[in-house]
Amino acid sequence: MTAAQTDTSSYLNKRTAAIVFLAFAAAYFCSALVRAITATLSPVLTQEFSLQARDLGLLAGGYFLGFAAMQLPLGAWLDRHGPKRVILWFLGLSVAGSLAFSMATSFSGLLTARVVIGMGVSACLMAPLTGYRRWLEPAAQLRANSWMLMTASLGMLASTLPVQWLMPLTGWRALFWILAGLIVFSMLCIAWVVPTWQANSSVSGLAAATAGSGRPQGRYADVLRNRYFQKLTPLAFFNYGGLVAVQTLWAGPWMVRVAGYTPTESATGLFYINALMLVTFWTWGMVTPWLVRNGWPATRLVAWGVPLSIAVLAFNIWAGSATGWLGWALFCMSCSAMGLAQPAVGMAFHASLAGRALSAYNLVIFSGVFVVQWGIGLLIDSFRALGWSEVASFQGAMTVFLCCCIASYGYFLSVSADNSRQ
Repeated sequence: MTAAQTDTSSYLNKRTAAIVFLAFAAAYFCSALVRAITATLSPVLTQEFSLQARDLGLLAGGYFLGFAAMQLPLGAWLDRHGPKRVILWFLGLSVAGSLAFSMATSFSGLLTARVVIGMGVSACLMAPLTGYRRWLEPAAQLRANSWMLMTASLGMLASTLPVQWLMPLTGWRALFWILAGLIVFSMLCIAWVVPTWQANSSVSGLAAATAGSGRPQGRYADVLRNRYFQKLTPLAFFNYGGLVAVQTLWAGPWMVRVAGYTPTESATGLFYINALMLVTFWTWGMVTPWLVRNGWPATRLVAWGVPLSIAVLAFNIWAGSATGWLGWALFCMSCSAMGLAQPAVGMAFHASLAGRALSAYNLVIFSGVFVVQWGIGLLIDSFRALGWSEVASFQGAMTVFLCCCIASYGYFLSVSADNSRQ
């Protein structure tokens, strides 16, 4: 059996698959909302806790630090215990983290709670993708992944103007009690409708699991040695990680501190960015199966999409204070092809190793988000300390990020790997 093969008798019918998708999507919506909310709350948190740019970057990145820290054990647990059992335990942790964030009285308290939240929601995409690897046919996996990312955009959309509108009514602390309640609701949905993980020799027999090498696979070392995995790693770290870092944090401060937006105008800009990302991922979900059937697999789409995102980023940096929400929306949209690589990584391995492969790839992405998110903040403060203007400091930090993206794409082009199925 090859990496791309699985037991077709385990596929869910369309109605059941749709219900399972919606249950997982409810949890991922909450994950994305809490991930991106710091961009909207950054003005009030900066004022209340006297945060500098590096503190804001670390606070937002704390989510991704906790997220990344759980990926390796998460992959093994998903392969062993299945998506339903694992995600319910993890979501319980995110509820505790949300309540702790609402009661924090210091930056260290905020950061600790933020890390716990990140740990708790770290299964919200990996759990469904692991299940989809067994429950859906390959084309449907690509569509489901794109629509999960669309759900994330909906969550990020909710973190912008709706949060800005609620702030005068509830204050920022009560918002996290509401978030905790939404997460509990998603847990009830998952517990009710998601299938229990059943042992199946066709997908759990590690002795039969191969990735083209003809020998048993079942360790993270086997994932890390895979050439296709290695080919995508730098892009996942800098380009995809940078997309999330910009979308969930730095687009907001750029609009306020570089383009001169008010906090409300910035929240409106973030709303438009995430609305366009929602439409973008919905479109990917609609067209991806057709593209794959007509010779456009995920790797080829990534190869064409990344140069466009690099060009847009370079233009945004050059334009400086003239770059508003539309420039960052175009950057995020042009980066969206990177989202197609995630299910392709899962399909490059046998189903019994899918949890480990997907979690290892996710570890790379969210380690990148943390590094880019915090790194941009550190660079901004460093350039300001050298006497640079606010605009020049942001441009300098983003230029360093641009150079990393260019180098990652060069590595991607230099590595050959069998990607005929991806």
